Amino acid sequence: MALLLSGCGLLLSGCGLLPKQNADDSKNWSAQKYYSEAKNELTEGNYSAAIKLFEQLEARYPYGRYAQQAQLEVAYAHYKDGEQAATIASADRFIKLHPNHVNVDYAYYLKGLANFNDDLGLMGIVTERILKQDMSERDPKASRESFENFRELVTRFPKSKYAPDAVQRMKHLVNVVALNEVQVARYYMKRGGYVAAVNRAQYALKEYPQTPATEEALFIMTKAYDALGMTDLRDDAERVMRKNFPNSRFYSDSTGPTGEPWWSFW
Repeated sequence: MALLLSGCGLLLSGCGLLPKQNADDSKNWSAQKYYSEAKNELTEGNYSAAIKLFEQLEARYPYGRYAQQAQLEVAYAHYKDGEQAATIASADRFIKLHPNHVNVDYAYYLKGLANFNDDLGLMGIVTERILKQDMSERDPKASRESFENFRELVTRFPKSKYAPDAVQRMKHLVNVVALNEVQVARYYMKRGGYVAAVNRAQYALKEYPQTPATEEALFIMTKAYDALGMTDLRDDAERVMRKNFPNSRFYSDSTGPTGEPWWSFW
């Protein structure tokens, strides 16, 4: 029986079901030791364990650079663990407690990343793969908040090492929000809500000019005005569209090759 229990203990320990150290072992740890152990857990992907150690560090040594850094590391650990709300809350706490900290720009960056909701890592430059992500079909609230987070970072800390990546993400997020407005306009068009469709398309053109959504917004306005019998406005919208997008795919697709409705290309 003793051998069986001993074997079970080893098995549980090997599977990570028992703590690596006895709780008493950490009683005399220094702040540096806590921080080192927490960083090791973080590096190994044991985010919950890392967060617990960082929090213990702060509780036992509430003052000093290790406690401050631990607060920021907790935000990062939550981000890596996919905990969006916890990431933002931890980052906000750090910003409130240490508004002039040398690494406070990192807290703003983490907030933007949490709302951006991607998996490329903290310093990943926005690549073509990101730009092809279809984020526009989700609730735009997070995209708008992410944009504001990154804008605050760039405005407050223009020389931050995170600023270039933030700027690239902001450019992408503007396109995302604009496309979302056009998708709403498209929704109204399919259901015969032509006035509502015009309003959303106009909003996209006004608030997010020179984005990829502009082409379809103009096309929707052209078709909506046509359906409403407002020929002058239809002609104006079409004139602007043909001037800016002379080779638009919407011209050839609008009637459909077999006579299907003009929205069939969607």
